[in-house]
Amino acid sequence: MSRLASPTAASLSQPLNRRSFLTAAIGMTLGQLLLGCSGQNRLTLSLRVLNGSLPPQVVGEFRKHLRQTLPSGAVNLAIEPQLQRLFELLQTWKRQGQVDTSGWFGWVPFVGRRSSTAVPDLVTLGDYWLEKAIEQELLQPLDPKQLQGWEQLPQEWKALVTRASATTAPRVWGAPYRWGSTVIAYRQDIFKEKGLQPPTDWSDLWRSDLRGRISLLDQPREVIGLTLKKLGQSYNTPNPDAVPQLRAALTALNQQVKLYSSDAYLQPLVLGDTWVAVGWSTDILPTVQRSPTIAAIVPKAGTALWADLWVRPAAAKPELSSLVADWISFCWRSEIASQLSLLSRAASPAVLGMPPANLPVALRQDSVLLPEAAIRQASEFLKPLDRATADQYQALWHHLRQGAVG
Repeated sequence: MSRLASPTAASLSQPLNRRSFLTAAIGMTLGQLLLGCSGQNRLTLSLRVLNGSLPPQVVGEFRKHLRQTLPSGAVNLAIEPQLQRLFELLQTWKRQGQVDTSGWFGWVPFVGRRSSTAVPDLVTLGDYWLEKAIEQELLQPLDPKQLQGWEQLPQEWKALVTRASATTAPRVWGAPYRWGSTVIAYRQDIFKEKGLQPPTDWSDLWRSDLRGRISLLDQPREVIGLTLKKLGQSYNTPNPDAVPQLRAALTALNQQVKLYSSDAYLQPLVLGDTWVAVGWSTDILPTVQRSPTIAAIVPKAGTALWADLWVRPAAAKPELSSLVADWISFCWRSEIASQLSLLSRAASPAVLGMPPANLPVALRQDSVLLPEAAIRQASEFLKPLDRATADQYQALWHHLRQGAVG
């Protein structure tokens, strides 16, 4: 299952479909995840979330919080396997223009789907989908004045979700709750055995001693983007055809690659068929934890970032706005942000504003989960491309995969 959509010409200018994960079993049953079934006298917050992006412990802590602050409050949680599915649901709810409060809704892993048109209060959306969701009027804006913790977010995170639409001035359209990056994993045992220097940056992918030993994501924005970064350019370069040496660098990189894959790039690394793999941190961090022979680094030159956001469907009922604000603010609490970061293997943006000494040691010392400030500042979110630029990226990708760039 790919974190990004298949690389068609359209997908280069349309939102990407990041890979989703199954949540690790942590001793909680599915019934415990579906907290607080809606009752006639209960104020219920309904969430529709990307699978693996919200640890059940965080939902459990919020349930305790509600018992203390709003005893009549409850939470319903429904899970979807892909961001693309969540974006399509936003479109469906907008077309329907109605709210169905007839009962429980959702997708249950390994159990089956129960059909419903119910509109949740908040939905997970990837940052790359945000612009299209605003253009198609699929969302309600959020009021940052109601969100405790908004002012503590770094400015770049506020800018990420503050956008103007065709009809409105800039408004806040989402609340980021976790983020990750594209990283390099490598077989440290093989590097040590052969006396090779471990990789530290994108430029290492061009080393002669790694020829035919690298697996890359099957994604044009990622591969062309890291090549641009190696050349000192941006992942979001608007005219890649004008970048000197880009085609030559892509040709040389293609000769290094044994495998392009967005969902099977780690298996060859585990087996030793490849020595290096480029992939997403939420894939690679659990693999590093399970396999002591594998290590990972975030390239010094900076990398591609992604974020998961809470967004409010346009068709959501307005009367739960205070409970919505309470949930978002809760996710940004220092202790909850730390817990979410460690359990979901993707850092909360709220931890970036916290003194390092206040962070859990496991988070503070994880340089992949929480890269150092200089690397974060050099990194970028992938932005949507206009049609002309998307066509250039697609042409480069086509020639690259044909082995004929240049």
